[in-house]
Amino acid sequence: MDSKTKAELALKWMEDKKALDIEKIDISGTTVIADYFVICSGTSSTHVKGIADEIEFKFKEQGEAPLRIEGYDTAKWILMDYGDVIVHVFYEEDREYYNLERLWKTI
Repeated sequence: MDSKTKAELALKWMEDKKALDIEKIDISGTTVIADYFVICSGTSSTHVKGIADEIEFKFKEQGEAPLRIEGYDTAKWILMDYGDVIVHVFYEEDREYYNLERLWKTI
């Protein structure tokens, strides 16, 4: 599966779980770490974990396993590394603090 399709699927699954402020950022011309960041927010730790669980489950159905998942226990910022697509699921307040969009859009 190509990176654009992966990013679009992650975005759709975020929408399905009622994630907030969903954004896809093409970083392919900026860095070699990935082609896309897909970022969203959840309203509670339960919501954040639910979004991450859905994405992991749906990708596994597609034969895609994450290389790594970080932050699941605290559910403030869950990072899911799918190689060419990195999914960030934030608790709302933590997303405002880290403001990845501002950082990556200005590079």
